[in-house]
Amino acid sequence: MANVEGRYSLVARAIHWLTAIMVLTMVPAGLIMIRIDGGQLQNQLFDYHRSVGVVLMILTVIRLAYRLTHKPAPIPADIPMWQRTSAKVTHVFIYAFLLVNPFIGWVATSAYPAKITVFGLFTMPAIVSKDRALSEQLFTVHEVLGILFTLAVLLHIGAALFHGFIRKDGVLQRMM
Repeated sequence: MANVEGRYSLVARAIHWLTAIMVLTMVPAGLIMIRIDGGQLQNQLFDYHRSVGVVLMILTVIRLAYRLTHKPAPIPADIPMWQRTSAKVTHVFIYAFLLVNPFIGWVATSAYPAKITVFGLFTMPAIVSKDRALSEQLFTVHEVLGILFTLAVLLHIGAALFHGFIRKDGVLQRMM
């Protein structure tokens, strides 16, 4: 196995793995919550999904600020250009999604109207007035983007596993 060159900082790795854990629990919660018919479980899943969405939006702002002030580990020079480009595009989409889709969910939830209480600690303010038609449209956009995001995350995981177990080039180990 290649040496682990250009390892990400402890802060970058911590933010990455915290984000990963939150995403890998929030996406299934979101998929389940819209497919069950009412009840306490559905309410708990909605609360969890909304809470994690707000935290992810804030964490992504922190992550981007950190990334602007701390140069990320460079992609190894022996990685083919198409993989470098694919990695950059996927990362940009993931970052954009982690900012934009929670905001869309916030607007849609405000228009529904429903409260977003973040882990029982505080409630997000409504940012639009009640408008069920707008809410339905935005929830559709939120869901479609969520599916695209899930595909991007699966691509990201697949690429990491490819680098870790097939190429054995140290790319996966930089984030471990």
